[in-house]
Amino acid sequence: MIIRKLFKFENAHIVRDCSTQRCSKNIHGHSYKIEVLLESNYLDHGQMVYDFGLTKLYMKELIDAFDHAITLWSKDDPQYIKDMKKHSTRWVELPVSPSAEQFSRVIFLMVERVLACTDMQNGEREVKLHSIIVHETETGYAQGFKEDAHSESMGTIALEDIHFSEQVMSEWSDPKLWEKLLKNRVVKNPQMV
Repeated sequence: MIIRKLFKFENAHIVRDCSTQRCSKNIHGHSYKIEVLLESNYLDHGQMVYDFGLTKLYMKELIDAFDHAITLWSKDDPQYIKDMKKHSTRWVELPVSPSAEQFSRVIFLMVERVLACTDMQNGEREVKLHSIIVHETETGYAQGFKEDAHSESMGTIALEDIHFSEQVMSEWSDPKLWEKLLKNRVVKNPQMV
């Protein structure tokens, strides 16, 4: 069975080296819609694949890191990166260009790590990330799967190369969340009462 949770954020970026000058040479923004598709052949004690309320914890916080932020490519012009960080307290720096395709891969890896590090508390079994769909516009989206997220031919993405601004991390329920996930430390879902 597959379940889907929709998240939204507003984000600005430049997609260097793409075909259109509007995108490759100008800061611009999108109203993103992110679909997280989870799958399992089992149901938990509440007869759910995964309680939607649980997605509002660490998954939502990581995806929300991009909201009202500028996303930077670490290989962009160093002066541009420095200036953007100087004039914005909310930024995310990625080791890949922030296209919809790369966003789907990055978010896939982040959510996959959250699931791998989560201590399930309500009988959830074999919950896997099926795919991530990134709607950049009303008419266009990219859908990334596990093989895409881990593809070297599309550009290796090491989670350690994803950096969040201090402002972004300070807004999480646990400001050390990213550090814990990078170290594969267990994060617990709430105990059911």
